[in-house]
Amino acid sequence: MTNTERPITLAKTDSGTGPTLVFTHGWADDRTVWDALIVELGTSFHCVSWDLRGHGESDIAPPGQYTRDHALADMASVVESAGTPAVLVGHSLGGYLALAYALGHPQDVRGLVLIAAGPGFRKQETREEWNRSVTASAAKLGVPEGSEELSKHIDSWVIDSLNDISVPVAVIVGEYDKRFHASAAVFEKALDVRTNVRIDDAGHGVHKKKAAEVAHVMRSFLADIG
Repeated sequence: MTNTERPITLAKTDSGTGPTLVFTHGWADDRTVWDALIVELGTSFHCVSWDLRGHGESDIAPPGQYTRDHALADMASVVESAGTPAVLVGHSLGGYLALAYALGHPQDVRGLVLIAAGPGFRKQETREEWNRSVTASAAKLGVPEGSEELSKHIDSWVIDSLNDISVPVAVIVGEYDKRFHASAAVFEKALDVRTNVRIDDAGHGVHKKKAAEVAHVMRSFLADIG
């Protein structure tokens, strides 16, 4: 954030006591997508969910202020206020940001729960194809101007650096979310994956449709990592 940028107020929901879990939603979603899962987890975890800038009840930033660095700075403020080390739980874009955060702040992260998430793309042409699809989706969804930049990929930093992440990882993907089955295989090769679960009869929104099943996987993973 430069000196000319105004601070962004981020909306958060904080509940429970115990080990800290920070939940980051995907692009064009908001923190309420986590509500059913947090209820299923019960009160024995300190659960903090938040809205990305330009999403939900968080402030809308001007165009040009939706870079990965902006998102990671926002995440840092949330994680630090929630308490560290934390387990980062991310869906889709939120999972990608969790990976990026673990690379930049390894001391703050106790584990990762990656739900229907990907590590980005190595090839420039693949990134450009993805970015074009994001632009097209933004026009249909009517999201705040410029906020689509959050979901675009400018480099291969995260996927090229996965081996530098040492914390334990749980990978969860829906049966029908085939685009992200390949990502799960990449994570298995590069990360310390303790749990890799494909949940039946679910797509990209597996955390919403199958909250009880996702909570069961998470509780087992969290018990395993202590």
